[in-house]
Amino acid sequence: MKYYIYNRSFPYDNPNTRNIEEALTLFCDQQCKAMIALGGGSVIDCAKVVGARFAYPNKSISKMKGQLKVRKETPTLYAVPTTAGSGSEATLAAVVSNPATSEKYAINSPVLTPNYALHDPKLLVNLPPFMTATTGMDALTHAIEAFIGKSNTQKTRDWSKQAVVLIFGNLEQSYIEPEDLTARASMQKASYLAGKAFTRAYVGYVHAIAHTFGGFYQVPHGYANAIILPYVLEFYDDVVYDLLAELADTVQPINQFSSNKEKALWMIREIKRMNKAMGIPEKIATIDKGVIPKMVERALKEANPLYPVPKILTKQDLYHLYYQITE
Repeated sequence: MKYYIYNRSFPYDNPNTRNIEEALTLFCDQQCKAMIALGGGSVIDCAKVVGARFAYPNKSISKMKGQLKVRKETPTLYAVPTTAGSGSEATLAAVVSNPATSEKYAINSPVLTPNYALHDPKLLVNLPPFMTATTGMDALTHAIEAFIGKSNTQKTRDWSKQAVVLIFGNLEQSYIEPEDLTARASMQKASYLAGKAFTRAYVGYVHAIAHTFGGFYQVPHGYANAIILPYVLEFYDDVVYDLLAELADTVQPINQFSSNKEKALWMIREIKRMNKAMGIPEKIATIDKGVIPKMVERALKEANPLYPVPKILTKQDLYHLYYQITE
């Protein structure tokens, strides 16, 4: 049996069109029949889009952007994640960066879901603390946005709750003790469950905003999500209090707070505390404020009407959030 290795780093935090076309050329030239994606979410996403391009040799990557543009069967894909965050091994989505246009966009189709996934906690032992923290907070964002959105099912709610409990109980331990295989395995499970939840219930404004920072400034996705998440939750205000309170009760069954508002605010404070404990700052470093109007437009276009958000935000709301989030 022959096998061929395509090894490429992704400076834009997601595969770009050049990465994908290079890997596709190798796949076709060597007459490969299947792919093993060993790495983080970017590696798995790259393999997904290679499969899509193989199925549609005359269709450009940009033409696959959005929903259900890929419907033909793709080559068999084995996903072996080496981070615990993206949940890409469980999702129908692949995110692509286009440096030429400063875009990050998703290609979504059920046929992109990997055929097999392997979780081995030993693969995470040497993951740097920064990546442990930010990928873990990425998983938390997936779980929370899926839970508070309006496209929930009982299954997605259950998966989100399980993921949140596992993350609160194991992320900081993974950060402090990287060789704790029990904590690492729990984070892999959390990432997978959060991936299953958001691939069905979808995400919200945190992701829409984070994608613009990734597209324009190559801010790592999990890092952006971690910083943005508490700001968006606070901005939703009382619309999400009951749902966040439900998550708070799941994380801390004996809660000293009586009202749902108090429980929700505790949940947001805990997210901020976790970020600080793992060295994640409160704001994204200084950017060119002149770019914010374009970022706002792209975030609005991504979120509306696609994302089943708990509260529709206006252009002015997003301007307010961008100025809060950035230094």
